Amino acid sequence: MKLAIVPGDGIGKEVIPAALSVLDATGLDIEKIPLEIGYGKWERTGSAITDEDISIIKECGCVLFGAITTPPDPNYKSVLVRLRKELDLYANIRPFSPLTTVKLPCAKKFDFVIVRENTEGMYSGVEELQENAAYTTRVITRRGSERIAERACALAKTRKNRVTIVHKANVLKSDTFFRDICIEVAKRNGISYNEMLVDSMAYDLILRPERYDVIVTTNLFGDILSDEAAAIAGGLGLCPSANTGDRYALFEPIHGSAPDIAGKGIANPIAAILSVKMMLEWMGRTEEAGCIGRAVDSVLRQGTATPDLGGSQSTAEVSGAVAKLVKRIQKR
Repeated sequence: MKLAIVPGDGIGKEVIPAALSVLDATGLDIEKIPLEIGYGKWERTGSAITDEDISIIKECGCVLFGAITTPPDPNYKSVLVRLRKELDLYANIRPFSPLTTVKLPCAKKFDFVIVRENTEGMYSGVEELQENAAYTTRVITRRGSERIAERACALAKTRKNRVTIVHKANVLKSDTFFRDICIEVAKRNGISYNEMLVDSMAYDLILRPERYDVIVTTNLFGDILSDEAAAIAGGLGLCPSANTGDRYALFEPIHGSAPDIAGKGIANPIAAILSVKMMLEWMGRTEEAGCIGRAVDSVLRQGTATPDLGGSQSTAEVSGAVAKLVKRIQKR
């Protein structure tokens, strides 16, 4: 299988090589195709991502992605928005379950997944910038709502058979539309459901995260809630994600390019490593994915961690410890 490698900008150039060392430790025969995409390329060439890049990614079918810097420049077009649209990666899957050895702001046990519609909503790309006003069109379609609800229900069937539909239907008619479609799909699939207003959800997710299992919502709301969820799970440096469609997939840590620590060798590689774990699960390589998960838990339990978790190890030292343990686990 071919895998497109896109480190991107900032710490992406550090955490992706670290994650690849762990992938290599599994011994899987995966051809890696490196691509330069992102703000650095835009500065140099005037284009952050080209049609040729898209074609190569489509040939690979799967992407391991680092992080992208998005400057406040109206001429700069979001790389991730384009990739999600061109590859029709309509489902953003972000699991949140605290690692056993990480000190958390929340003492409660929880295990939930945010399933975020990934191609429309406020990130539809339909915008207009005028001298005295700016307009962004929030696009919510029946097709988009149905298929993200179906993806959430399919996931719920493998877990607790229930979903929470998050919206702002008390104010936005587009959210009434989204909510009603999600309810229809849940009923059709025999899935238990409840609904929450997004502001109430933001509050309750901090106080009672153990209440939730599969959360389905629109693009912007899912983006915001998943960063909030990362805070109670121990930090952005621990949280992976999958962007999937019916044909292609892209896996990435949910953190950004963090230019303030880029080049210092202290970025936490765990989110990128766990993104590799999610990628292997998507590929059907559950045994190798399980090895990575156990290795990450064990390494953190031993106290090997980057400064954000109170450790003193570098990015390469943490990933090296995980890779070494993956090899050892596989030999057992």
